[in-house]
Amino acid sequence: MSMRTPIARVRGLGSAKNGTHHWWMQRLTAIALVPLTVWFVVSVIYLAGADHARVAAWLASPLTAVLMLLLIAATFHHLQLGLQVIIEDYVHGEAAKIGCIIGVKLASFALAVTAGFAVLKVAF
Repeated sequence: MSMRTPIARVRGLGSAKNGTHHWWMQRLTAIALVPLTVWFVVSVIYLAGADHARVAAWLASPLTAVLMLLLIAATFHHLQLGLQVIIEDYVHGEAAKIGCIIGVKLASFALAVTAGFAVLKVAF
């Protein structure tokens, strides 16, 4: 019979303490996405029926371009964090798991850079 508490028995085993950072990043991006998404939806509703020139002028505004870049960065970072958790939970082969995580990270980065480039091209 051991006099150690359950936490004492597992201390030093299991997580390498990366989970906390991952959890916080997912929560912070979720919190950032709430006002950014509301802003974006309201803006799209406001621009409904607008011609290309008006939408381009809207996106060329410095505040709009910065908010759009923040929305893109937060969205794709949140997406890759969430997909990583799903992959870690449901893909059991170690090689497949690592390959999928790398693929998701690269695809997220590529899509975020592409979207950011499109915003900057219209803004400048």
